[in-house]
Amino acid sequence: MRFLDCLLLLSLLYLRTTLADPEYHERLVLHPLTPASLLASFDFRSTTSLTSFEQQHFRYFPRSLGQILQHAKTRELHLRFSTGRWDAETWGTRPWGGAKEGGTGVELWAWVEATTNEEAFAKWITLTNALSGLFCASLNFIDSTRTIRPVMTFEPAGDHSNASLSNLHLLHGTLPREVVCTENLTPFLKLLPCKGKAGISSLLDGHKLFDASWQTMAIDVRPVCSSDGWECTVEMQQTVDMVLDIERSKRPRDNPIPRPVPHEDLVCDTSKPYSSEDTCYPLDVSHGQSWSLSEIFGRSIKGSCLATDSNGKASESVCLNVPDSRDVYTTPGSTEHKLPSGTSRCFTLPHSSPFEMVLPQQTPQTLVALPPPPLYASRSFTGHGQERGGVRTLLTNPSSTQPVEFIYLESLPWFMKPYLHTLKAHIPGLLPQPSQKSLIKEIYYRPALDRCRGTQLELRISIPPSATLTLSYDFDKALLRYTEYPPDANRGFDVAPAIIRLLSRLGISNAPMYLRTTSLLLPLPTPDFSMPYNVIILTSTVMALAFG
Repeated sequence: MRFLDCLLLLSLLYLRTTLADPEYHERLVLHPLTPASLLASFDFRSTTSLTSFEQQHFRYFPRSLGQILQHAKTRELHLRFSTGRWDAETWGTRPWGGAKEGGTGVELWAWVEATTNEEAFAKWITLTNALSGLFCASLNFIDSTRTIRPVMTFEPAGDHSNASLSNLHLLHGTLPREVVCTENLTPFLKLLPCKGKAGISSLLDGHKLFDASWQTMAIDVRPVCSSDGWECTVEMQQTVDMVLDIERSKRPRDNPIPRPVPHEDLVCDTSKPYSSEDTCYPLDVSHGQSWSLSEIFGRSIKGSCLATDSNGKASESVCLNVPDSRDVYTTPGSTEHKLPSGTSRCFTLPHSSPFEMVLPQQTPQTLVALPPPPLYASRSFTGHGQERGGVRTLLTNPSSTQPVEFIYLESLPWFMKPYLHTLKAHIPGLLPQPSQKSLIKEIYYRPALDRCRGTQLELRISIPPSATLTLSYDFDKALLRYTEYPPDANRGFDVAPAIIRLLSRLGISNAPMYLRTTSLLLPLPTPDFSMPYNVIILTSTVMALAFG
């Protein structure tokens, strides 16, 4: 009997060691883009074995999200909350190669397992409704008119078997009008093991995050399998990327209004010939300014959160991309590790005591510049009037030696009716002018149906070196029913940003690079909504006079 008990115990220990143990990792990367701006990238990763996920044995993986994915048969999920505009000309390449960036508002795409398109759409509606309640967002408004099925733009980021790929359906939806705020950040933090109470997530404050020049929150869930395919895990990655204005972030919360600096606190440039005791020329911010974590984020890091690797050693949770010559002071108890590149250093966090980092003012200041983006894109409306208009997109290839090839996706609302025969692509100033087929190599067009679905336009475009391509087309504006207008009808209707996937250049981990244009504001013919009010008042007045 004891032999059987020992054999059972050894079997359980063997199964426990062979199955993938759940893991959790987090890292914060601080990268000064300019002397006045700072890029902060938060990365949280939690994994669990596929067997534990299917049996709903959750440890670090959030149960609330896992049960939603199982109920909606979602095998891969990508969710984005974004505000602001990435200034590519000043800041350079997007973080993560644009893979963690979303369009303005809320963007969602997922691979759903189903046998038919109707079943996949029903699962999609179930998924959007559940995520709407989980993240306090209006995802339930993603209906058939805001849903498309991309063909060339997206590919699965996870490891899926060939048998399962045949039953996976890709659906994509956007809400460019959605305002991202603190009520979306709170459920985002609740998915973390430490709930924002410890670790690098303790720096995430709604006042600082949504005061940034640009910010995006991303959630990615995908299956990851080993090379032999025998061991699979479910990985969830949560990222928060934001660009902070250092001077603006250093303002105290109780006194956010900028006020004149006292004369004794002014930092003057004494190298100017006209500098004197009563004349001060303010020192340029390009000479560098001091900052600390508590000044930028309003608080310091409250200890570590499960910050150990598989060997039980403390992991490096905070990294700073500055040259080795830059002076950096941290709290005692943390360990600094400078990378061989000479442009980055990482720190381990103390287990229970707060962690603070201070960068004093240093002149001159040397920055680690991000590489330039492989493509610049901007989109705008053309034309005038309330009946028709046009869209013009400028796409610039900055490389002088290599052409760039990419997929261009637009998801247009049903009341914006483009004419495909007016689609033109040309390169101004280039003679002889390339043919349309050499610029636009492939087109996928799915026309809109009134009040049923929007327009889907996907193009495979190639731009020669050092050239700017102008892409344009015309469209008509449909008339809406008076009940279909929002409360602020005269503001206009938001059009989702265009999504660009670069094919000729690969980003991080051989993943394709993405970038998105800004959203557009479309004015539509708007009726005079004061007329029903005037008719009601006039009719009531006449009836009151007639009947006393």
